[in-house]
Amino acid sequence: MAKQILYALFLFLLSTTMELTTASSAAAAGTSKRAVNFIQASCKSTTYPTICFSSLSGYANSIQTSPQRLAETALTVTVSQAQSTKVFVSRLARFKGLKKREVQAIRDCIEEISDTVDRLTKSVQEVKMCGRAKGRDQFWFHMSNAQTWTSAALTNAITCSDGFARRIMDGRIKNSVRARIVNLGRGTSNALALINAFAKKY
Repeated sequence: MAKQILYALFLFLLSTTMELTTASSAAAAGTSKRAVNFIQASCKSTTYPTICFSSLSGYANSIQTSPQRLAETALTVTVSQAQSTKVFVSRLARFKGLKKREVQAIRDCIEEISDTVDRLTKSVQEVKMCGRAKGRDQFWFHMSNAQTWTSAALTNAITCSDGFARRIMDGRIKNSVRARIVNLGRGTSNALALINAFAKKY
């Protein structure tokens, strides 16, 4: 009799645990779905919505429905993209048989992308400070800084690309660099749009 009671109790506890797990999973799935929908809707306001959504949807659980975390994540992703672009361009400088113009353009580009990384990193910090701001003035001080740094980072990327613009630079090096810079520019442009959207929510 005692064994039957213990077995029945075990089944009850198992059933209860499974119900709680299922409910928890359903709630998590619901939250994630809301977050994904939020990211998708927010990305529609950017210049490159498809790129925006594909690069940020994987962070839905972290972003949730926070405009600040969305902007911060977009910047962080773009910082990583800028760092990988810098590494890629730096490796090109080691190629043999480069023309003098190509060598100079690569060096200039590395400098511009280094500035891009630095400015985007500063922008991440400014967006974080927006969330800790005490009062309107403090918020807009940090928001203005974030917008300025991100705009400057976008200008750096464009300047790098311009260094390979002339026909004399045509070739694999030019195509490789500009393809990377175009992608970086799009990511930075999207991040700036999301920062501006965060500002409007304040």
